[in-house]
Amino acid sequence: MLLALAGLLWAAAVEAGPVAVRVPEGALRGFLVLRAADGRALADGELVQNPRGERLESRLTFRFKDGSLHDEAVVFTQHQVFALVSYRPVQRGPAFPQALDVRFQRSGEYAVRVRESEQGPETAHEGRFDFPPDVANGMALALVKNLPPGARAETHYVAFTPKPRVLALTLIPVGEDRFFIGDLGRTAVRYLAKLELRGLTGAVAALFGKRPPTLYYWIVAGEAPAFVKFEGPLYFGGPVWRVELTGPRWP
Repeated sequence: MLLALAGLLWAAAVEAGPVAVRVPEGALRGFLVLRAADGRALADGELVQNPRGERLESRLTFRFKDGSLHDEAVVFTQHQVFALVSYRPVQRGPAFPQALDVRFQRSGEYAVRVRESEQGPETAHEGRFDFPPDVANGMALALVKNLPPGARAETHYVAFTPKPRVLALTLIPVGEDRFFIGDLGRTAVRYLAKLELRGLTGAVAALFGKRPPTLYYWIVAGEAPAFVKFEGPLYFGGPVWRVELTGPRWP
């Protein structure tokens, strides 16, 4: 149904492989709030980006009210196309079904540490893997901000189960939504980030209800594209949460 909707709303060109850089990412600090589907605030978040020579370091953190932590760090380059250098997601606490610490490099080295419960034993996995050159872990927001109007992109995402598995990641513009800043109306483009485990393995996963999650990003387009909202789970099989911009609260 989502693919049919995308086809009806947008006659989108496809950008296969690494996404071209149109608006380079720079120094940034943004304040976020993560909410449940019913609007309850679950976590306070922050996105910090810093250029370091030829690389850009980006870190997204959410500190939950129950003490849980989501900490996602990515390093990438942006010479003509976006290219991942390293990626490290960390999740722990009661908001997540397991404690997870993943590290991988574009060189192929990876290490995964998993703990099924707070008191349970830790399982470690490491090795080397031939990652596709267009792996987009941690970079989906930068990629949708850089897509030309009406364009879609086909890249890859690596999931660790704990064995690394390559999923197809397709970024598709599926519509526009109106929002307001005070009384000032604006329009955001809604992007579907579709993850697929293709082939026979994907068919078996779908049969047993283990489909990859569906994610949405809302972006204000134009010369200075900006993020305004995200909806989707932060882990496979997780609830749909919403991430929005927020501002400081003064005492």
